[in-house]
Amino acid sequence: MLLKSTRRVLGQMKPKNGFRLTREGAQRAAHHHDTIHLPDNNTLRLLTFNVQAGIGTQRFSDYITGSWKHLVAHSRSLQNIELMANIVRQFDVVALQEVDGGSLRSRNVNQLAHMATLGNFDYYHQQLNRNLGKLGQFSNGLLSRLTPYKVEDHRLPGLPGRGAIIAHYGHPDAPLVVAGVHLSLGEKYRNIQLDYLRQQLHDYKHVAVMGDFNCLPEHLLRSPLAELELHSPESGLLTFPSWSPDRHIDHILLSPTLQATRMEVLDGCRLSDHLPLSTEILLPEDVLEAARHAQLSITNQAV
Repeated sequence: MLLKSTRRVLGQMKPKNGFRLTREGAQRAAHHHDTIHLPDNNTLRLLTFNVQAGIGTQRFSDYITGSWKHLVAHSRSLQNIELMANIVRQFDVVALQEVDGGSLRSRNVNQLAHMATLGNFDYYHQQLNRNLGKLGQFSNGLLSRLTPYKVEDHRLPGLPGRGAIIAHYGHPDAPLVVAGVHLSLGEKYRNIQLDYLRQQLHDYKHVAVMGDFNCLPEHLLRSPLAELELHSPESGLLTFPSWSPDRHIDHILLSPTLQATRMEVLDGCRLSDHLPLSTEILLPEDVLEAARHAQLSITNQAV
């Protein structure tokens, strides 16, 4: 079972070619854009996870006693990232928040690229939102087994450091649009950001938005994003804090056209102050049909 396998710690894996250090937003794609990429089984496994740069806060007091871990590496930071890679590798598209792009606190390792290598992801995209040089490369990340035909970086309005990655899959005639987001703590700026996302996404039929929203479901219902009629198939998905979760602030929101077969918090993954949230969706027939026709046209032109 998928959900059981995500809890199983896998053995060490050999890194493959493509790992690199970076001090800028980075991207890797293993395939050319002359191929339409959608899964063979017509389902897509999604995960969102605030990884807290591998710091691994385990209790409230760690926010104070472990504050130094935000500036310099600690003994378990790389191990935590590698354990996270063993979890996320069970999914097709993963939105990460608070991933470090290579600084002192991450031992100069681009954590997103490292996770992509260990998890055998063909595609990754790093959005660098706050560049503090050697002190921190604060980023959002996208890991994907499918290569999107278009990816957009959006710096969200408000205080610096918040962003959204919007990836388009399939074919422009009927795309699946997946957004990974990290929103502000304050309601004022967060609503401005949600309104911005509404403007970016309102023209699309099939949308999944996932990430650390820093707010409860009831706040989303009265926010500007409510106009899109996105929904979460399950309630009571407590993701924060990981050691004693009592808040549902990490979300996977789906268009009415997207059917989820399951949604679950991976409560056995205590590697961050957030718990990962997962779902599996069925791809709509028009998304599959548009991709099939486009791929047939590409194949015929190549003959």
